[in-house]
Amino acid sequence: MPRVVVDAPGGDVTCEEGDVVRARRHTSMMTEKIITVSELTLSVSSGDDSKPAVPAKQLPQYFAALSATLGALAFGGVLGWSTSGGDSGEKLAEQYNITMSTSDFSWIGSVTNLGSAAICIPMGLMMDAFGRKRSMLMLVVPYTIGWSLVIWAKSVAMFCVGRFLLGFSGGGFCVAVAVYTAEIGEKTIRGRLGAFHELMLTSGILISYILGTLIPIYYLSMTFAAVPLIFFVVFSFMPESPTYYLMKNREEEARDSLLRVRGPKYDVERELITRKLVLAEELQYKGSFLAAMRSKVARNGLIIAYGLMFFQQMSGVNAIVFYTGSIFGQNGAISTDASTIIVGALQVVSTFTSLLIVDRLGRKILLLASISAMAVGMLALGTYYYLEENGVDVSSVNWIPLVSVCLFILMSSLGFGPIPFMMVGELFSPQIKGIAGSSACSFNWLMAFLVTRTFNDLVEAFGNYATFWMYSVICACGVLFVIFIVPETKGKSLEQIQRELGAKITVPIDVKP
Repeated sequence: MPRVVVDAPGGDVTCEEGDVVRARRHTSMMTEKIITVSELTLSVSSGDDSKPAVPAKQLPQYFAALSATLGALAFGGVLGWSTSGGDSGEKLAEQYNITMSTSDFSWIGSVTNLGSAAICIPMGLMMDAFGRKRSMLMLVVPYTIGWSLVIWAKSVAMFCVGRFLLGFSGGGFCVAVAVYTAEIGEKTIRGRLGAFHELMLTSGILISYILGTLIPIYYLSMTFAAVPLIFFVVFSFMPESPTYYLMKNREEEARDSLLRVRGPKYDVERELITRKLVLAEELQYKGSFLAAMRSKVARNGLIIAYGLMFFQQMSGVNAIVFYTGSIFGQNGAISTDASTIIVGALQVVSTFTSLLIVDRLGRKILLLASISAMAVGMLALGTYYYLEENGVDVSSVNWIPLVSVCLFILMSSLGFGPIPFMMVGELFSPQIKGIAGSSACSFNWLMAFLVTRTFNDLVEAFGNYATFWMYSVICACGVLFVIFIVPETKGKSLEQIQRELGAKITVPIDVKP
């Protein structure tokens, strides 16, 4: 069995792995000393103190992450579905023979965001109670019920309830996948695994856009209703998060889970020890969200997570995607269907690029490049509409809206699209990750609902140019937020990130006289 060497005041101590060791001063009081991780060094006597003798296999980690993100592919179909209903729902009303106003269709589209917001915090509790894997499998039930209501809808109310349940399931996946991929992945590829979620989400949207031009919306619904069932079958064979097992004091199962995603020859003992140290520190914060708030590291993590979610949505990204068809239609020969497919393709390509470079360039530089370009795109778009509304001939530069929107979508999907959700899985310790991370995701969906519901009202009240300039100013503020507040997490273990956010991870050390 591996032995743990601990540098402690008074001399080194060697102990069997799994023993509880305490440092005691050689005094009559025999006082126990608690020391922080920065004051001790853990090493496993295997001949190499810096790296495991056998490196971990990465293919099992990729496969587990991709299996989990099939739920995101299903949700992408949900988000892209409403585009096939027409600009104001006329196609949906015709195919289902239902009377539907523009306002009704707007609610059918946007109520998904409310469903997503409603599940986020309960999902955090479910993950801690039932496990990451089992909680995601349970989401197939509301997915199936939601699609059933949409497929056989007889009224606007049935559409709304069905879409709410679909958002409920999809929002749950946004929380769970970020946590699951962060907990199974090595630090060298964790960013790439986290980006799978956004890649599969945008792929689902693109597939929905393409199929929506080829088949009626009824058959589109039936197609995507099958995806959650495929996810259920595939993900049933994937391992549970080892961190969850450690939270439940099921160490042997945690060891088996790590071996499944690292390879049977990988020495998992060092990683198990490190994870247990973090969990030991965070036990005092286990429980409610309010209890977690008393931790400095949790507060810092929440500020960063909420800030990233705020700037992601208040940049106007969902409004821009919604408005793309009319922008392209007014300023070129591109149809609405073609423009939505172009936007969907740009999102997929940019997200895939982010997946390839996020662990090379880092989160912070991609966030900074993304939000800066988004600010420029919105500034250019607003300026174009300002000149147009003030009677300036813009026929010679009518390419500006197309280039601005493409720049915005490309750079959004490169950084501020996937990275905030990815970092939610990195910023919080295991004991509070569920409730804290899910509250940030809930906030994100509430902001998404706010943006999609207020966009048309803002345009009517202040005009196109003022609305886009407002988004540009918000993006500019996001630049400052990323520079001064957001830390770089590339190549760092989850434990390192916790210490940099202010955690003092302690472990009792017992030095016998």
